[in-house]
Parts: sequence; C-alpha cells; structure tokens
Amino acid sequence: MLNLFTLNRCSPAMLVALVIFDAACGGQPPTESVVTDLPAMDPVTLDTTEAVIVTSDPLSSDATCTISEEPTLIIGDNEYDENQWFSQIRGAGRLSDGSIVVADRQAHEVRIFDREGRYLRSMGRSGEGPGEFRDLWKLWVMPGDTLWVGDYRPWRYNIFTARGEFVRQMNLKPEYLNPSRGGGVLDNRFTINARETWARKSDFSERRSFFVEVHDPIGNLTDGPIQMQGRRQGQISEGPPNYVTSELYDSIPNVDALGSTIALVHGSRPEFLLLDQKLRVKMIVQYKDPGQEVTSAHVRQYHDRLRERRGDDWDEYDEVRVSPKRPVADMFPYISSVRIGRDGRIWINRYNLPDETRGWLAFEGDGRFICHLAAMPGYVQEFGADYVLLESEEGAPTVRVHELKLPS
Repeated sequence: MLNLFTLNRCSPAMLVALVIFDAACGGQPPTESVVTDLPAMDPVTLDTTEAVIVTSDPLSSDATCTISEEPTLIIGDNEYDENQWFSQIRGAGRLSDGSIVVADRQAHEVRIFDREGRYLRSMGRSGEGPGEFRDLWKLWVMPGDTLWVGDYRPWRYNIFTARGEFVRQMNLKPEYLNPSRGGGVLDNRFTINARETWARKSDFSERRSFFVEVHDPIGNLTDGPIQMQGRRQGQISEGPPNYVTSELYDSIPNVDALGSTIALVHGSRPEFLLLDQKLRVKMIVQYKDPGQEVTSAHVRQYHDRLRERRGDDWDEYDEVRVSPKRPVADMFPYISSVRIGRDGRIWINRYNLPDETRGWLAFEGDGRFICHLAAMPGYVQEFGADYVLLESEEGAPTVRVHELKLPS
C-alpha cells in the first residue's frame, strides 16, 4: 500500500512522521512549474508523539444522518431574473442571517440572495485590479460574514464585506500560478494552501508531490510545506504526444481547512489527521474499513462503461484510458475527499466503488463517529450544523439548501 507519510519506526508511540520542509534551512526545493521563487528548504521529520490516537468502527454503527428530500430553498431556478442565471458555480455559503452567497466563475462576480431567494447585490467583476477577478475559483464565509474569494493567475484572495464593500486583496508570497489544490481560510485569517509538482519521469515510476503550506493574513509563508505522495502518472507510448495520464483507481491526498480545523487525508488509508496552525499533528483518527481489492473484472467494467458513455465521441485520449499499459492500483481508495463543516464537524466522503455509492461518514472534532450520510443529489458546497448546500447535478446550475438532521 502507498505510504501516506514517511514512517518512523524508532518509537511505537510515533505512529506517523510527516516530512516537512523548513524555510530556515539550506538546500533546494523540488522543481515545480506552477510555483516561483520558493525559499530554500531541507526535509525535517515532524514528530507526532504527542498526537492523540482515536480509533473508530463506523461500519458497525447504524447511526444515520439524513437531509430533507425537498430543498428548503433553491437559488437559480427563476428564469425571469437574470441574476439567478449562473454559468459555473465555484462556491456557495450561508451568512449569519440566512442569506446565501454564490460565486459565479464565468460572470466574474459574487452574488448575495436573501433567505427567501431574492437577489440583493453583487460584488466583483472581470479585471486585473483589486476586487476584480481573472478567474474566480472558490469562496469562504468567515466570522462577521466577511467573504474571502479565491482568484488566479496567480492565486490570490479578494476580501469583501457581506454588504459588497471591497476590503483588500491578499497575494501569496511566494506566488502560486495556479489555484490552491485544497485547504481554506481559518478564522484568524491564516490560509492553508496546497500545490502539486509533476512527476519527472514518463514511465509511471514516480508520483506527483503534494505540498500543504500555511500563509499569514498578508500572504507570507509561515509554516510548511508538508509533503505527501500524489498520483502515479506517466505517458502511454502509443498515445497523443505529451498526454499524461494516471494510474487507474489511484489514491490521492486532500486537505480542507475552516474555522480552527485543518484536516488531512490520503485516499489510501481509512484515517484522517487533524493539524494545528503550525502543521503539527494533534489527532489521528483511524477507522475500520476492510477495503476493496481491484480485480481484472473491475478493469473490464471500467473499459466497457467508458466505451458506452463516450459512444461516437471516442478518441485517441480514450484509447489511452483503456490501454493495457496503463497501470492499475491494487486497492480502491478509501476516501475521495474531506470537508470541514461550519460547526467544526469532519465529513469524510467515501470512495465510490463501481457498483456502490458509499456516501459520507461524519465525525465530531474530538474524533467521535456521528453518523452515516447517504450520497446526495449534487456537489456539496457547504456543511452547516443543520443544513447542507448542494450544487445541482443536472440541468441549469442551482444552489439548493437542504435541512440536515443528525441522529437523536
């Protein structure tokens, strides 16, 4: 199985040791095309001896969370109001008064709607200057209803009040050319950002590197990066020139941050790590999951379904996807992603198997298991204490508010 982090076997209590790069040390950072002017860094092993280990067996529990069958509010279904026409939703959140804020990528603006769904105001526009968006990418609602909106190239944050007033712009130093690959904004305005490097070899013998870093409220790098192993990637010799693909059913890392919580997962293990702002591991939550081996039947099924779905649109890139030279993982991933709720709960999105949609596992901030939540009809934009914001799966883009009920 893929190692999530470098393991230190010197101490039984040291369950996991992370590889962290310290900007104060000498040496050279890994090469990456999307980050420039990185400070010199040497690897340092981070001791997790003080981390609390929590074990859980959620698969033996029948505790269930549910969402309302019908949404309590829909934003984007009024064809007579052009402010409810969305091109590509890149973020949504709920404000303290129940208003809903939606970030529209192609419109280059953020819109706010009241708790009845009526349009109130917009902020932002296309442009290069403060408060303008080159390519709007992500949205976070902070205490006091301050809005942090991600934008690139390069990656930066535009900050607004809920009244639509522009506050300031925050650029990362050193800069990220592309969007952050995960993370978020903490209540103290420190941001958690993630970047990737590409594997240098084309024969699938290397993996991408995934780095997590902390930047202060004015964009300076303060801690990190933690390094994790990403996708195994390479090229198929018969495929299009320079076309890179990855191992089929590969496991990938994912990080989310909100409030005072930073959660880190790797799909190859049924566990999640909770970190402090210095990227030190505070807690390791491990849960029982037998996993699922990938068989040749699964691979054939993937090929058949891809051919059926693509039909007459089949092309040379599809040939690469079904090539017998494409490597296949031994095990399906355990986890697709991790999400932090506005109330600090941790939501683990289990990886879907070919014939099984597996939904979510919810945990309290102390690692206690809460419930199972079935897969939902849309992309989760935000978990709240008693609601979920979903982006519609089909049709015109909409944001739907559903009531969330926990076990009594």
